[in-house]
Amino acid sequence: MTPIPVLDSIPSGVWASPLSSIPRQAQTENTPLHKILRDNGLYVVFQPVLDMHGRKYMGYEALIRGPQGSPLHSPTALFEAARHCNLRRELEHACRAAAIREFGRLRAQQQIPDCKLFINLSASMLGDPVLMRDDMLQSMAAQGLRPDQIVIEITENQKVTDFSVFREVLASYRRLGYSFAIDDLGEGFSNLRMWSEIRPEFVKIDRHFISGIDNDVLKFRLVRAMVEIAEACHATLIAEGIEEESEFATIRDLGIRCGQGYLICRPQTQPAPEPSAAILRLLDAGRITVFPQGAGSSQCATVAPLLKRVIPVAPDLDNDTVFARFEAEPELHALPVVSSGTPVGMINRHTLIERFARLYQRELYGKRPCSLFMDSRPLIVDCDTSINEVSAMLGSAQRHQIYDGLILAAHGRYAGVADTQDVMVQISEMQMRSARYANPLTQLPGNVPLNEHMDRLLENNAPFVACYVDIDHFKPYNDAYGYRRGDEIIQLLGSILTDTCDERIDFVGHIGGDDFVLLMQSGDWHERCSLILDHFSEEIRRHIDAEDLQRGGLSGEDRRGNPTFHALPTLSLGCIVVEPNQYTSHYEIAACMAEAKKQAKKQAGNCLFIERRKPLRAVMGM
Repeated sequence: MTPIPVLDSIPSGVWASPLSSIPRQAQTENTPLHKILRDNGLYVVFQPVLDMHGRKYMGYEALIRGPQGSPLHSPTALFEAARHCNLRRELEHACRAAAIREFGRLRAQQQIPDCKLFINLSASMLGDPVLMRDDMLQSMAAQGLRPDQIVIEITENQKVTDFSVFREVLASYRRLGYSFAIDDLGEGFSNLRMWSEIRPEFVKIDRHFISGIDNDVLKFRLVRAMVEIAEACHATLIAEGIEEESEFATIRDLGIRCGQGYLICRPQTQPAPEPSAAILRLLDAGRITVFPQGAGSSQCATVAPLLKRVIPVAPDLDNDTVFARFEAEPELHALPVVSSGTPVGMINRHTLIERFARLYQRELYGKRPCSLFMDSRPLIVDCDTSINEVSAMLGSAQRHQIYDGLILAAHGRYAGVADTQDVMVQISEMQMRSARYANPLTQLPGNVPLNEHMDRLLENNAPFVACYVDIDHFKPYNDAYGYRRGDEIIQLLGSILTDTCDERIDFVGHIGGDDFVLLMQSGDWHERCSLILDHFSEEIRRHIDAEDLQRGGLSGEDRRGNPTFHALPTLSLGCIVVEPNQYTSHYEIAACMAEAKKQAKKQAGNCLFIERRKPLRAVMGM
C-alpha cells in the first residue's frame, strides 16, 4: 500500500482540461481512456441518499460511468485502465468535473432539490490542492455550488503514514466548508482508527453488513455497535445497499438516519427529486420490526481468553529435568511438549512421578528423552475455537486428557495451555447468560429480548396485542409420559407459534417451561390466535396414547397418593390489546397478561380470553 501524498504540486489550469498535466508527447496517445478524457466521454449517474427522519433526499452520490457498450463502461474497468496508463489523477479530475457539472445542471433545471453532492475521492488525492484552488471554487460557483454542499467520500485501501499531517489536510478542506464521509465502513482502510482520526461528518456502512441484517444476529449487533459509536462522535450513518423491505425496516428501527440502495432508488442520470410513495409508506409504517434474536455474544466466545502462558519442554529433554521442573512448579499438573514450535504431546505430573517411584525406573529412564513418557495424542485446539466446540470435544475425550487440559495453538504453532476446569466454568456461565436471551429447548428469545422489544413498542407508541400462552394440565402429562415427551409438546407449541405468527412484526418469546408470550402487530391477530388453538388441538392428539385418548384423560395420583383423573392438555391464551400511551412499562403489561391468562385457564378446553378493559392506572388518570 502506498502512503498518502500531501499537497503535491498540480500544474495550473488542470481543472479546465484533465489532460493538461500529461506530457505533450503523450497527449496524442490513442488508448480508449485517452480518448474518453479528450472527448469528455464520461457520464454521471446519481443515487439519492434518503434522510429517513426528514422524509426527503438529503443528497445524491455521483457515480461515474464510461461510454455505454464500451469495455470501459464500468468504474472498475475505468480505474484499472487509468492505473495501467498512469492516468489515475487525470481520471479523478475528470470524474469530479463531470459530477459537479451535471449536478449543477440538474439543480439549475430544478430537477433535484437544493441538497448535498457526494463525490468519491481516493485517499491518495486528498493531497491534491485542486479542490481548494480559486479556479475550482469559481467553477463550482458558476454551477451554483458551494463547498459546504460537497461531501467528499474517501475511498480506497491506502496506508496513511502520518496522521498529524493527514489531519492538517482535512482541516484545510473543512475551513473552506467541505465535509467528509468514510465510504464502506468495514471494507479496506475504512476502519475504526480512520473513523477516530478523520472524525467524518458521515459514515457509510458497507452493504455487506446491511444485506440480510434482518435475519443475521452478528451483522445486526455489529451495526448496532456502529450506531452507538456514531452517536458518541456526532456522525451521521448512511446504510448502503438496502434492497429488501425487511432490511429497510430494520435500519429504520435501529435509528440509522440515512439509507441508500436499490430499494430506495437505483442510480439514474436524472434521478427523482423526492422519495417514492412506496418508500414514504415504509417510513410511515407504524409497525416495529422484530430484530434478529440470538443467545448473546457468548455464543461466539472462543477459548483464547482462557490461555495460560506455560513454557513448554522439548521432546529430547531428559526426564530428570522435567521431574525437577514439576518439583519447582507444584501448580503444574501437566507440561506441553513442543518441537520446533509445533505441539506434539503432553507429560502428566502424576504419571511421571508414579513411574519414577518404581524400583530402578529413575535410574533407567532419568536421562532418557521425555518423549518416552508423554501422551502423543493430547487435546490440541486453535485459539479461535469456540467454547461450544471445545465442550463437544471434552465430551468424547479420555479421562486423562481431560485432566491434562488443552494445548492451545495459533495457526498450528504452540501458544499456551488452558485448564479444563476453566473451560467448564466458562461453559456454565455461558449457559446461564444464554438462558436469559434464548430458551435452550426451543431457541426462542427469552426474557431479556422480550422486554427489550416490548419497550421498543411502548417507546414508539405502536399498538399491539400482548398474549400469554400456557399449556393446561402440562404437569400431569409430564408425570405420566416423562420429561422427554413433555419437552416434545413444548417444542411443538413453539413451532406452532412461530409458524402462525408473522416473523417480521410478531415477536414470539419463550419465558420458561410451557409459558410463551406473543407481541403481535399483525392486523389479523385474532384469526392467528384461533389458528394456534386449532393447530395445537389437532397436533396434541398425536402425542397422547390411544387408551388415554379413548378415556379422555390421564390417570394418576395426587400428592397424597390417591387415584385421580386429569384432563388432556389444552391451551390457554390470555390477550390484552395495548393502545398507544396506555401502559408505561413492560411490568404493567406483564401483570395484565398474567391476569388475562388466569381468566383463560378458568375455562375448560382450549380458550382465548381477550382483556379489552383499560388498566386501573389509566382509568384513574394516573
